[in-house]
Amino acid sequence: MPRYALKVEYDGAPFAGWQRQMDQPSVQGAIEAALSRLEPGEHRIAAAGRTDAGVHARGQVCHCDLDKDWTPFRLSEAVNYHLKPLPVAVVDAAEVEGDWHARFSATERRYLFRLVSRRAPLTLEAGQVWQVKQALDLEAMQLAARHLIGLHDFTTFRSTLCQAASPVKTLDALEITRSETEWGTEFRFHLRARSFLHNQVRSFVGTLERVGAGAWGPEDVRHALEARDRAACGPVAPPQGLYLVGVGYPDDPFRR
Repeated sequence: MPRYALKVEYDGAPFAGWQRQMDQPSVQGAIEAALSRLEPGEHRIAAAGRTDAGVHARGQVCHCDLDKDWTPFRLSEAVNYHLKPLPVAVVDAAEVEGDWHARFSATERRYLFRLVSRRAPLTLEAGQVWQVKQALDLEAMQLAARHLIGLHDFTTFRSTLCQAASPVKTLDALEITRSETEWGTEFRFHLRARSFLHNQVRSFVGTLERVGAGAWGPEDVRHALEARDRAACGPVAPPQGLYLVGVGYPDDPFRR
């Protein structure tokens, strides 16, 4: 039974998240339904990460087991045909070893959060970014972000519903950039770690936005981290600005 890795892109707006739901649409459910059109029967796929409702992806990775031998190109084309008209696409596919696992073989996850500062309501970018009306101080947010890099107890920045065994994680990178665009001033938060806690990225961004707006000082982020108390966290940013952009593996299955 061959196993295939799929790189998946999706708009999270119409879905209740990645994970299969009994009575709500999910990205996992959509892909499994498409696979059932290719090979009748029940299909169960596993992903590198379970994105929440409204969160997008440009580089989600999942794997599936099929009875038939497919060329990766034909498999991606066939799955995409049966995914229409949903905003989900397989952008790459590769055959992998039978013990390869989209989640457990991964060594890093990369996220992007997009935030736009603009007074007028967004139209074309609506649902793809978090919009705030006030100007933000990039340098203050960058200074505050330094306190979060490295190995820490991130209890303050994880959801109370988080099921991770430990709040201790290593954040390898948190870089913030600013660019003047036709749709406003866009701030991009680039984060990289082996794994993340539930709502960790959105908690970071919501807190750093308060620093950029001047409501918090950069040192307040260090104090919040050291408090190890969820009540010390700033607001949690909304999901529509968040993207899972990449997953790293020791041997990239999509490398040609």
